[in-house]
Amino acid sequence: MTPVMKKASAAALAGAFAAALSMTIASSPAKADDFEKCYGVSKAGANDCASEAAGSSCAGTSKADYEPKAWKLVKTGTCTSLEVDVKNADGSAAKRKGSLMPIG
Repeated sequence: MTPVMKKASAAALAGAFAAALSMTIASSPAKADDFEKCYGVSKAGANDCASEAAGSSCAGTSKADYEPKAWKLVKTGTCTSLEVDVKNADGSAAKRKGSLMPIG
């Protein structure tokens, strides 16, 4: 291998290392502050741990879609803009937004 080829190979290797390092830095892990509990938006069996609904003591145990006391972690600031389809007591369809507090 000639000195020019060695120098080019070293530069290419350094470039690849720098690119890999920048990708690692750019994808830093999410912090707890990046998420908040959002009540009433999780599908059946998709709630996050410790739902406040009776019979839903841990993740994935909610029995119905959008239980008012079951929560899901969502990006901070998005909960109250999430909208789900629910049924009223009379069976009619309605829309409900997520809540930062248990519903009902």
